[in-house]
Amino acid sequence: MSTASTVAAITLAVAGVLAVGSASAQSDYKGEPSTFSKSYQHITNAPEWAADDPMVLLQPKNFRRWVFIGAPLTPNGLNGGHASFPEFHNVYVQPEAFQYYRDHGEWPEGTMMAKELQLTGGKATEKDGSRYEPSGRGYFPGAVNGMDVSVKDSTRFGESKNWGFYNFGHHAAPYEASAAPAPIAACAGCHIANASEDMVYMDLYRPIVEPLKLPE
Repeated sequence: MSTASTVAAITLAVAGVLAVGSASAQSDYKGEPSTFSKSYQHITNAPEWAADDPMVLLQPKNFRRWVFIGAPLTPNGLNGGHASFPEFHNVYVQPEAFQYYRDHGEWPEGTMMAKELQLTGGKATEKDGSRYEPSGRGYFPGAVNGMDVSVKDSTRFGESKNWGFYNFGHHAAPYEASAAPAPIAACAGCHIANASEDMVYMDLYRPIVEPLKLPE
């Protein structure tokens, strides 16, 4: 199977898993709602849960004001024209969670990582999808195209190593106002298998998360 066909198949598989819907995702998690956290000791910008369903996450407010920690990129042009996520992955975390990690080396309960997807912009002029700007040849930001959020909460997501994953739409803004957790197989499974630290791809974010060395 060609690389393009493989990537396309993976994309369809992920879409199929997501399409299973909220009921399947809910069945992955066995926690008793009476034990779910309602507040988080080290977090002030806390996750907000729907009043009628404590597993449904409300879209975080003003996440673009949080701390930016990185923007991995998997453009179509480098993935046979069919990348699963052909965008910049702009990742933000609450300031207090960011500081707690720096102080303690771990993400506290209530941490949210908001990933906003941003398409590469402009008309490609090269076969790999790149184009030119005054700074040179490359991939340049375009329109936003979706939003995902991961939440650390051991009372809700013990079955997926304490993190839950939410998709607020893979399309132009506005995104959905709320979202049910994705099935473990759709998102958490990849992090369980591949993430370098506490379900987070810290190798991609550590260069910004770690303090900047200053001149002596």
